[in-house]
Amino acid sequence: MSPVSDSSNRVIPGPQEPEEKTYHPSDGLFTDAHVPDFDAYLALYKKSTEEPEEFWADVAQEFYWKKPPSGQMLQFNFDVNKGNIYIKFMEGAKTNICYNVLDRNVHERNLGEKVAYYWEGNSPNHHQTITYNQLLRNVCRCANALKLLGVKKGDRVAIYLPMIPELVYTMLACARIGAVHSIVFAGFSSESLCERIMDAQCNILVTADGVYRGDKLINLKKTASEALERCKESMASSVQKCVVVKHNAFRTNSDASNKLQTPWDESCDIWWADLMDGVSDECEPEWMDSEDPLFILYTSGSTGKPKGVVHTVTGYMLYTSLTFKYVFDYHHDDVYWCTADIGWITGHSYITYGPLANGATSVLFEGVPVYPHVGRLWEIIEKYGVSKFYTAPTAIRLLMKYGREPLQQYDLSSLRVLGTVGEPINPEAWLWYYDVVGQQRCPVIDTFWQTETGGHVLTPLPAATPLKPGSATCPFFGVQPAVLNEHGEELEGEAEGYLVFRKPWPGIMRGVYGNQERFESTYFRKFPGFYVTGDGCRRDKDGYYWITGRIDDMLNVSDVCSGHLLSTAEVEAALTEHPSVAEAAVVSRPHAVKGECLYCFVTLKDHKEFNRTLMEELKRKVREKIGPIATPDFIQNAPGLPKTRSGKIMRRVLRQIARNEKDLGDLSTLADPKVVEVLFSQRWEAAA
Repeated sequence: MSPVSDSSNRVIPGPQEPEEKTYHPSDGLFTDAHVPDFDAYLALYKKSTEEPEEFWADVAQEFYWKKPPSGQMLQFNFDVNKGNIYIKFMEGAKTNICYNVLDRNVHERNLGEKVAYYWEGNSPNHHQTITYNQLLRNVCRCANALKLLGVKKGDRVAIYLPMIPELVYTMLACARIGAVHSIVFAGFSSESLCERIMDAQCNILVTADGVYRGDKLINLKKTASEALERCKESMASSVQKCVVVKHNAFRTNSDASNKLQTPWDESCDIWWADLMDGVSDECEPEWMDSEDPLFILYTSGSTGKPKGVVHTVTGYMLYTSLTFKYVFDYHHDDVYWCTADIGWITGHSYITYGPLANGATSVLFEGVPVYPHVGRLWEIIEKYGVSKFYTAPTAIRLLMKYGREPLQQYDLSSLRVLGTVGEPINPEAWLWYYDVVGQQRCPVIDTFWQTETGGHVLTPLPAATPLKPGSATCPFFGVQPAVLNEHGEELEGEAEGYLVFRKPWPGIMRGVYGNQERFESTYFRKFPGFYVTGDGCRRDKDGYYWITGRIDDMLNVSDVCSGHLLSTAEVEAALTEHPSVAEAAVVSRPHAVKGECLYCFVTLKDHKEFNRTLMEELKRKVREKIGPIATPDFIQNAPGLPKTRSGKIMRRVLRQIARNEKDLGDLSTLADPKVVEVLFSQRWEAAA
């Protein structure tokens, strides 16, 4: 079949044999697939773009509505020249997402005794099974406890917890009573936590005493207390109570009690167990308007100040449910495992809301892939019979280093679909994942999406989409991508440029919390009429999309769970706080495991010496200000930085220096071209 076009002349790929090797779904593996072939995908895609009202009305029928949707399904403006940017989906309908992902499963679908989560702790000795009945009761108890603390509809609750069941209980409890949860990854520093608490004006913080991540002890309460103290010092603290989970699995480690000192403020702090004691396990949900906020999740901004991305109830609920069902081809007997942390959007959408909306059984994993041994992931897949597995390219590249032997000790025959998230996967890792982990029978679903998109926007479907290693392939239903050049002109056919979207889908962000101007300037002002992703892409002759990386001053720094979008300005601000640093510039550099890492150039003040001690101090400074995930891999002494005559740093040149690429192209705009020679000559210091 040759490529076909839809009504707006945008190329929709047909399953042609491209120059790259194409991998087709195994015969007979997906006889019961929701989208059984490419023709079925095309038909659904056409309906979703040409008849979106009917398409999403069909999806909405799967959910419970206190007040059914009526009127226009989707209203929006993407053009800043025509007024304020806005997106409204099923406005006026009333529902509750917690009711839909729990009560509906228990009372309407009779899934009360089905396992919702297999919790697997940091240590293999710590594990727990949670049914939908148990999950509903615990969420209701937590919701009632939050009410006792005065939390009401519209209040913001900050959550700073490791991957333990209480994290799920708390976020769903917030959703149940109409509070807005703001989850902060439990690896962020006290300063990062403080910044997010203050921006969202949270009045409750939920944290834990401590946690082991691998063999590393993390004193979460100490970090949380430091963050609250920072909030007080700024005279902007709104936090009234700090609820602290006593992490029992963590405390069974005999060394933990001796090593950990839990700071305590009697006027603010309260143990989780004391708060929950005697609280009812029944709680009537707060019925929410479709466009009421559900959560705020912070993602880095190019100015260095994180942006509070706002998602609302109904659109997010429908979109995460549908993407989970179709992208992983979920069926009732599947056991699904996403290795991400709920502190990232991947965990929000594809550990909590998406799977639960489908009544799925999931693995909730607290640990890391190589602790206590390098076969931990494969051991868990065998233990629970995982059929759908979703992880980051970083984790795949990490485990590739250990070869095939660790996998051969475990039975991975339960696997049916493999997914990747966080960054584009390189073909070498894709092939290892496909050949070694999936044993050449499981499709690799390379998903592209963002915190802002709420769910997958470019993705294959397991039984329908021929796969090309490294390509995110095709748009999901309702998603209409385009490729623009620097001048905002739309490019047809094979092209490379800016990846944008011409229309919203239900799960797209609704704004930046408290800052409409930043929302519009970040995502809509560069190309009026389009949502700008900030990523570049290439569209090949078959219409497949390939993500080529960030086109702004951002980079995707990944850990073994998922990718984290980090602004260079954020890291530069941390470096320049050191008294020896006059100026800093940060770029990305390819990394064999992480995909991208931070390469930092620092210009020192007069008479300051660049040495190993200073490098370690700078790394520690970044860790303390942002968190361990932002720790630079390379720091280079830069007596000068390549700047234009107007004083703008030429980051393109710095990226090439970081990669040791000598062909620099046109340098005529540099104020002092000799700076480049000096930086090349001193690269060895950064890698030393």
